[in-house]
Amino acid sequence: MNKFIVAAAAAVISVGVQAQDDLIKSLDGNASLTAKEGFIFEPIVNLERTSVKNQGSSGTCWSYSGNSFLESEMIREGKQPVDISEIYTARCVYIEKAKNYVRMHGNLGWGDGGELHDVINIYKKYGALPQEVYSGLNYGTDTNRFGEMQSALKGLLDGVIQNKNGKLTPNWITAFTAVLDSYLGQVPESFEYKGKTYTPQSFANEVIGVKADEYIELTSIPNEPLYEDVFLAVPDNWSFDYAYNVSTNDLISTIDNALNNGYTVGWAADVSEKYFSWKNGIAYVPEIEYSEMTPEERETLFNGPKEELKITPELRQQAFDNYSTTDDHAMQIVGKAKDQNNKEYYIIKNSWGTKNDYNGYLYVTKNYVMYKTTALLLNKGGVPKSILKG
Repeated sequence: MNKFIVAAAAAVISVGVQAQDDLIKSLDGNASLTAKEGFIFEPIVNLERTSVKNQGSSGTCWSYSGNSFLESEMIREGKQPVDISEIYTARCVYIEKAKNYVRMHGNLGWGDGGELHDVINIYKKYGALPQEVYSGLNYGTDTNRFGEMQSALKGLLDGVIQNKNGKLTPNWITAFTAVLDSYLGQVPESFEYKGKTYTPQSFANEVIGVKADEYIELTSIPNEPLYEDVFLAVPDNWSFDYAYNVSTNDLISTIDNALNNGYTVGWAADVSEKYFSWKNGIAYVPEIEYSEMTPEERETLFNGPKEELKITPELRQQAFDNYSTTDDHAMQIVGKAKDQNNKEYYIIKNSWGTKNDYNGYLYVTKNYVMYKTTALLLNKGGVPKSILKG
């Protein structure tokens, strides 16, 4: 069957995108007062990266983490990193997503959401802008606040789909773009950067300089064929992209291989768990279900290292099938550390600002990553050759 037909059929049900600020608020209670004192971390690998950003009230984590990843790629290649405009990338995604939304007669999730592959796809097609040229703050705020804009965009698109003229015209794209211009600012055809004139495409090619074809997205869906491209069946995959499917253990061996060889990794995962603490900067998989814990066990969930549940491919697949694993958030894996018991954790850079116990970073166990990852994005050079069988 044609890949597009399969992908479209999987995406027919429109799924609402949970607002990022609601997600963060839902995690407020996931904290222990003495967590910082309960963990002692020693870095094993700690790769260079740019500063922690704040995506504000926008569901653009995929753009923040994906562009942070590209900035790290610049560092790895010996370049001076650029602060890439995340909202330029997001804006271009909204245009491409709108085209699919109309083509699918509205039977596609609408909102800020996207996937890590969107950053690479947009970089290749539209280029990139520096943050200083395109901040996306065109309406009097100092952080992103996209609620009103997204309501306006969806209202326009739904009006187009109702098609009261009996036949669509191409003018709706012009109107849609004008709304983006009003909220985010117009995109310059050319701009000055460090004394030289660029277009978005020439800036991507000449200044950022990474090659879009060198990147790969991995997933692990146990009931799909391994070491083949499979459809990434998550609601925010509006572009109907495929990802390279690997075993559950391969997720970890790939991340370790990448980090050990100087490559950071884009990480898309489920974070809406009682055992994920943004405040404490800790995530792991406890042996006991939260619903079965005593009040004392819940209160001390993050006050020091704990034994974890063993993760199997069957458990991972079951979590996808019963919606206990959902595609919530994207971050960047920038290193590896061990705690006082020599257990290894990944060092995670987030995009929710710096107001947590580790100044915007988290320490996440390998079990959690094995269990709750939806996709990885990395340079093909970071993937073990034994895994890249295609």
